[in-house]
Amino acid sequence: MRILFIASNRIGDAVLSTGILAGLMERYPGAEFWVACGPLAVDVFRHAPRVTRIIEMPKEKRGGHWLKLLKAVAFRRFEAVVDLRGSATAWATFARKRHILKPDHELHRVEHNAGVVGMVPPPNPRVWPGEEARRRARDIIPDGMRVLAIGPTAAWPYKMWPVERFAELARRLLAPGAPLDGAHLLVTGGPGEQEKCRPVLDVMPPERRIDLIGAGIDETAAAFERVSLYVGNDSGLMHLAAAAGAPTIGLFGPTADTIYSPWGPKAVTVRVPRSLEAIRAEEGEDFLYSGKNFMEDLAVDTVEQAARDLLAKLARENGARG
Repeated sequence: MRILFIASNRIGDAVLSTGILAGLMERYPGAEFWVACGPLAVDVFRHAPRVTRIIEMPKEKRGGHWLKLLKAVAFRRFEAVVDLRGSATAWATFARKRHILKPDHELHRVEHNAGVVGMVPPPNPRVWPGEEARRRARDIIPDGMRVLAIGPTAAWPYKMWPVERFAELARRLLAPGAPLDGAHLLVTGGPGEQEKCRPVLDVMPPERRIDLIGAGIDETAAAFERVSLYVGNDSGLMHLAAAAGAPTIGLFGPTADTIYSPWGPKAVTVRVPRSLEAIRAEEGEDFLYSGKNFMEDLAVDTVEQAARDLLAKLARENGARG
């Protein structure tokens, strides 16, 4: 039995789909899975159990990437096709069942994905870093080490909180007497973003820094499984942290937190004072091209309090379980 799972090009959307992929593995315990996704998302699925083939789909002119997928699945029989891209490909595939995403701009993406395959409640996203990545993470973050992880970058500049504020937040949370007094500081970002992240790295001396800027998804996800708190912009790394089970605070401004907030039992969203709808109404539909950084409206005090509240809540819960 074989299932075709058509996932996103983007890391964040791919991570948000991992919960239903795991749910499908439970629904079809004897099946193997083929995953089709963009190049950036390949490592999200590389070590997922029973994924026997990943079809990489770099975007091509005139829909050439879809033709590549059709050639890869031609003459193959599938028990089901789950298409989270809402394409016509599922109808051109030899399959008994087809589950195709339809547009919905109100539901959170996790709920939207789950509805496609009838999973209620929606399963939480998850990560599959691989055992080698987990071994390296244990070396970097030994048992008992507390770590504050910061993700100060994002795919688009208008989603980025000023890096100096991330640095100030790290100083406050790691200061003597603060909730993460004595913890190490982990900084993460994409390839080539070292200088963008430099003000945050410089908050701690080298012996208390963990530099994962430019690290792969496997290594980063395995590290996120072991951190005490992650704070970052609306980005794929934010979703990766929440899926890894890290206490996660996602920062939002001119993007839709109702659809893309971090998902999970230890995830919290903090946004600028205005809702996205209010920003759009007051600034106009073209507000993203205004040149204004709406993330500057978010105060360090606000994010610090959210971090303190989340850490205190988790400490109470751990104490109750203990």
